[in-house]
Amino acid sequence: MYLSLQEFGATTVVTLDRPPVNAVNLSMYEEIRDLFGRFDERLPATKAVVLTSDAKHFCAGNDLDEFLTLDPRNSAGRMRLVRDAFAAIYDCPVPVVGAVRGAALGTGLAIAASCDVIVAGESARFGTPEVSVGVMGGGAHLARLVPQPIMRAMYFTADPWPASDLVGFGSVLRVVPDDEVLDSALALTGKMTRHSLTALRHAKESLNTIEFMDLKAGYEFEQRMTGRLSGEPDSREAVAALREHRPPSYRDQP
Repeated sequence: MYLSLQEFGATTVVTLDRPPVNAVNLSMYEEIRDLFGRFDERLPATKAVVLTSDAKHFCAGNDLDEFLTLDPRNSAGRMRLVRDAFAAIYDCPVPVVGAVRGAALGTGLAIAASCDVIVAGESARFGTPEVSVGVMGGGAHLARLVPQPIMRAMYFTADPWPASDLVGFGSVLRVVPDDEVLDSALALTGKMTRHSLTALRHAKESLNTIEFMDLKAGYEFEQRMTGRLSGEPDSREAVAALREHRPPSYRDQP
């Protein structure tokens, strides 16, 4: 098992655990895909996830030993598994906050970029070393974090950039001392999980759907989601609580 889980209230902390640098092999990709891809089965009451690592590095990339056995005959199946793992994080039905310390390179960058928000430690650095090891990938995920000219500079040089250089682009929400990364991420999810699970799930689906839509189509979709959400008891409770100047009492609260 390369992932460990720990509950902090309504947040589940998922920790990457493949020492020494969390290089991801095929089995670890499968584990990531299965956890996030079967989220409703595995963690139905979780309102938010923090994805992190206890090691010095968040994830230093793909297991290089597996590149040695990669060839045109087996690449399609392996690459599909990698895509499915990243997509499962992105499609997780609740918010996912990446809590990154140390290296987030290649696969590590793609994992972080698949999260909704990133909180980084002072040691965090992000990069796509693919050009330097003779493979492709990661550019699309990096483009989710930084503008095209920055993405291309990082990709062509294959040099990692410190989180402090990227925070101005919105790549990470904030940079904090390494020993405060997890607490900072949990403080953020605490502000998220005070809302109803129903609303958070609708919001995640809505934001993922409209990310690549134009303004008119995106807002039309959000309106349809409002109509769908309005039939939920927790939606009516949120409105009632606001009108009555009291804290809401949602069905998912203990």
